[in-house]
Amino acid sequence: MNTILRFRVKKEVDTPTARKILSLKGSLIAQCYTDIIHFDDEDEHFYMHYFSVETARRKEAADYIAGCIREELLSDIVMLVEK
Repeated sequence: MNTILRFRVKKEVDTPTARKILSLKGSLIAQCYTDIIHFDDEDEHFYMHYFSVETARRKEAADYIAGCIREELLSDIVMLVEK
């Protein structure tokens, strides 16, 4: 069974930060957490990125995202959304 994992990303970012975000999304795919990451406008300031992940790997994927946010100093730009 699958579940949805979501993370919020600020719309207005500089080019180096945008590259870090793309790297995060690419690494989620490379780590086989998902095949595709979708996104929608949340409001005028944020995008909501989301993907389907096996329920058994949800915590692992969330921990991976949290680790990337810490390592790349993205805590003001990317926020993991727990529902």
